[in-house]
Amino acid sequence: MEIKRVAIACMLALCACAASAAEGDGGVALLLEGGAAGTGRYIASVGLAWPWSWRRAVEGGEWTGVTELFVSHLSSRVEGGRESRTLVGLLPLVRYRFNGAHSNWFGEAGIGLTYMDALYRTENKQFSTQFNFMSTLGVGRSFGAKREQELSLRIVHISNAGIKNPNPGENFLQLRWSHAL
Repeated sequence: MEIKRVAIACMLALCACAASAAEGDGGVALLLEGGAAGTGRYIASVGLAWPWSWRRAVEGGEWTGVTELFVSHLSSRVEGGRESRTLVGLLPLVRYRFNGAHSNWFGEAGIGLTYMDALYRTENKQFSTQFNFMSTLGVGRSFGAKREQELSLRIVHISNAGIKNPNPGENFLQLRWSHAL
């Protein structure tokens, strides 16, 4: 029952964000993401991303920002089988676009908040908190006449930042695709 409540709350939040973004500059994007953290540990996500109005031109490029709201499915091997977890996350990111903002290439980094429906476990570790932080570092490329699509490769670290022990954390390598709606 707890998973259903979390999923419903996430869907309502995603709809509210989409409606809010649609009233703004129309820059909301659908994102799909998948990744792995070694053998037997996987993550798959769906969500929305919307750009900030903040922009800073710097010599050689431009800084911008984007916020992502997503729901993820985590799957891990445990003794006796597999366990699945639902994770909800909110991730603000800063981006640097190269070549005076004319390049299709960008780098990005951010730290956000996540909440899982239960403690995450694998065969050799267990998180001690359902609330965790997500650190992200990635590189990506925009496609299309209006840069409406993006493909990026990210390194993601999820942990509680030492709030409670044990704090083993988990590192995922993820491939992310997004399309502006």
